[in-house]
Amino acid sequence: MGAFLDKPKIDKQNDSGEGNGLTYGLSSMQGWRIEMEDAHCAVTGLPGNLAKWSFFAVFDGHAGARISAHCAQQLLNAIVETDDFKKLDPDAVPPFEDVQRGIRDGFLNLDSKMRKIPEVELGQDKSGSTAVCVLISPHHIYFANCGDSRGILVRDGKVALATMDHKPINPVEKERIQNAGGSVMIQRVNGSLAVSRSLGDYDYKNVCGRGPTEQLVSPEPEIFSESRDDKDQFIVLACDGIWDVMTNEELCSFVLDRARVRNSLSAVCDDVVDTCLHKGSRDNMSVIIIAFDKAHSVDEAAVARDKALDRLIETKVTEKMNENSKIDLMELLCQLQASINAEDLPPGGGLAAKKALVESLYQKWNPEYESYD
Repeated sequence: MGAFLDKPKIDKQNDSGEGNGLTYGLSSMQGWRIEMEDAHCAVTGLPGNLAKWSFFAVFDGHAGARISAHCAQQLLNAIVETDDFKKLDPDAVPPFEDVQRGIRDGFLNLDSKMRKIPEVELGQDKSGSTAVCVLISPHHIYFANCGDSRGILVRDGKVALATMDHKPINPVEKERIQNAGGSVMIQRVNGSLAVSRSLGDYDYKNVCGRGPTEQLVSPEPEIFSESRDDKDQFIVLACDGIWDVMTNEELCSFVLDRARVRNSLSAVCDDVVDTCLHKGSRDNMSVIIIAFDKAHSVDEAAVARDKALDRLIETKVTEKMNENSKIDLMELLCQLQASINAEDLPPGGGLAAKKALVESLYQKWNPEYESYD
């Protein structure tokens, strides 16, 4: 179930790029976990005849980082090397069934091959990983999800599509687990694993007489297709360290708001990760934001409102600290929450999006204070 540090590690790994009319940014943070087990992949312009296609993915490892790292390096290759993808005509719109079969076969082929990793084959490595990825063609968006990482499509200011988490308590998942001789206890497979689909986790994939998608834990992705639309704005892929503390709608609103005031999508991703940490996430955190056709642009009016909010917070903190310079930080945050209109705070993030500012102001009055982060 994971162990925790005394203080979170808040150093971030960032990346950004553009291609095929897309711009992307990403951020990942180890946070409170003892080990960083997340991994990611971002490629604009795929190999072979798919130069106009792009691929992005987030992998959330557990019980170690080997499988998630290997998936980040090899899943794309496993997909594009399938027969269905090799025969795709780059100038035509492929049948969904062909793309779906190619993605599914890529997942299953990779899962089978990873059994042969020496440490895995010897039983020394028992790690596994969720995977959420998106393939973007000139005409379509294909989401593939295996586990409880999640992807959303933001269109015209709203969540137009969201992948579904694979949890053992889901009826379809529970039925498969029980048919394979397992059980669901404390919402976990055999009382242990919190996801019902993943790559790796081979201790849960050894039931004789059953195929790879009929095991206690399945490597089969759920695949969603959506035609591209002129109103498409962003795709967000994130691990459950993000979704544990933000709903689809909250993250959608927060990304839209921060994209108006930040110069880069990586900075928006940093805001997401920091805010989720302040909201109480105890897990590794990784997020990729992909913008369509220059959807990311700074709005000077939004920047001015954000600066005005910072000044308001500084004024409020000064007032509270003048009244009681030894006030506890949590009490100060509660008082600020009560005194600032919720509509003035970043939507989806709330005061947690400004906690770093509050802490820096608080520290001026109490230099001995040390933030946990």
